[in-house]
Amino acid sequence: SSPADCGGFLSFARQLIQELKKIGKRRTAETYTTALNSFLRFRGERDLLFEEVDSNLMVEYETFLKGINVCPNSSSFYMRNLKALWNRAVNDGIIEARPSPFRHINTGIGKSTKRAVDKNVILSIEKLDSKKLSEKVILARLYFLFCYYAQGMAFIDLAHLTDKNIQGDYLIYTRHKTGEKIRIKLLPVMKKIIRYVRQNKEGFLFPILSGPDASYREYEKKLRLYNGELKKL
Repeated sequence: SSPADCGGFLSFARQLIQELKKIGKRRTAETYTTALNSFLRFRGERDLLFEEVDSNLMVEYETFLKGINVCPNSSSFYMRNLKALWNRAVNDGIIEARPSPFRHINTGIGKSTKRAVDKNVILSIEKLDSKKLSEKVILARLYFLFCYYAQGMAFIDLAHLTDKNIQGDYLIYTRHKTGEKIRIKLLPVMKKIIRYVRQNKEGFLFPILSGPDASYREYEKKLRLYNGELKKL
């Protein structure tokens, strides 16, 4: 069903996200929310008439993302999801089909530049004596190592892992950033980290977020804290 009396573009997007949550499409709702939050940082909270969402605005938004050093793949991720929201409004008959506001925008996925730390740094972190560390730094160390063993898992994916992502001896999850399905063999050291950190809170494997409805703002706060502890490490 279409969000009725949706008002402007942002109201429509928010109502659609709520509907998706109600019908169990939580993953889609999360990706739309991530894109919408980024767009709100650019535009502010004032709703936009659908007529205001045009090609010029999207080019401005893309320039804004470049200006705050958002990588091309992340920029493309935000644009793809905003475009999906726009197309939904067209398909629902809320707006008439017209030239897409995204026609001058790149929504493809490029190959990421690998940002790697030296292997000796990883070995040093593995061998570190935990007795000398605070509890927060110990957790950050374990999160970092788990992501490393999981072939470079992103922190946002780590934060959202639940029991359902463990299937036998495999960790299976969908990347928030690209929607790609990942299947990784669970190493004994990874199982050990899960056992050590596990709190059985809301089914999450790691005690990072308060619950399944945690806001993107909460996630960003936890990411900042994690990065702060990693610097100490």
